[in-house]
Amino acid sequence: MQYKHQYVDGTDADLPVGKVVCVGRNYADHAAELNNPIPTTPMLFIKPSTAVVSMAEPFTVPVDFGSVHFETEMAILIGQPLKNATHDEIEAAVAGVGLGLDLTLRDVQSKLKEQRHPWEKSKGFDGSCPLSAFIELSAVGDLQDQQIRLTVNGEIRQDGNSSHMLNKVYPLIAYMSHYFTLLPGDVVLTGTPAGVGEVNPGDKLVVELGERLRVETQAI
Repeated sequence: MQYKHQYVDGTDADLPVGKVVCVGRNYADHAAELNNPIPTTPMLFIKPSTAVVSMAEPFTVPVDFGSVHFETEMAILIGQPLKNATHDEIEAAVAGVGLGLDLTLRDVQSKLKEQRHPWEKSKGFDGSCPLSAFIELSAVGDLQDQQIRLTVNGEIRQDGNSSHMLNKVYPLIAYMSHYFTLLPGDVVLTGTPAGVGEVNPGDKLVVELGERLRVETQAI
């Protein structure tokens, strides 16, 4: 089934599927668990629209590439163009808040790092960004006080709060908009808390955003 941005009530967001702008190492505990230094400025990368699939359906784990890791992140759906955006412009442009999985080919990424090459092959492959349905911003509350939780096969693997982000949501989006024009239908992934790990075919996952959003999905 072709992916469409949707809200939790089942209505279409009526926005095209665009690029996904991501930030690496936006939680200190996640950087530490991978023995990575904390960047002094946001570390940005992009997933193309072909990476986006629905989290409501089983997602494919491309095991032929080696180890695949899950990274659970709060996702922001953009509803208006943003360039060199202010706080008020960003707030007005948020069309929804949801959850995303930044699936990562960890073996491929490690080799790319050794060669000092870009990460796109490990981050932007087809199906690398399962997304949940979205909630209206007004129903979410403070974006910097959201609990992000992932359970795999009944075991809690990630459980962090957006208050621990090194780059807060609106300043992060403003920074992104200085380099990339954000268009309606684009999505921003805001970084992952600690606890990332390998996902395998057959794994059953539950992702949660506080008490407001809960999605069950499965890796195949």
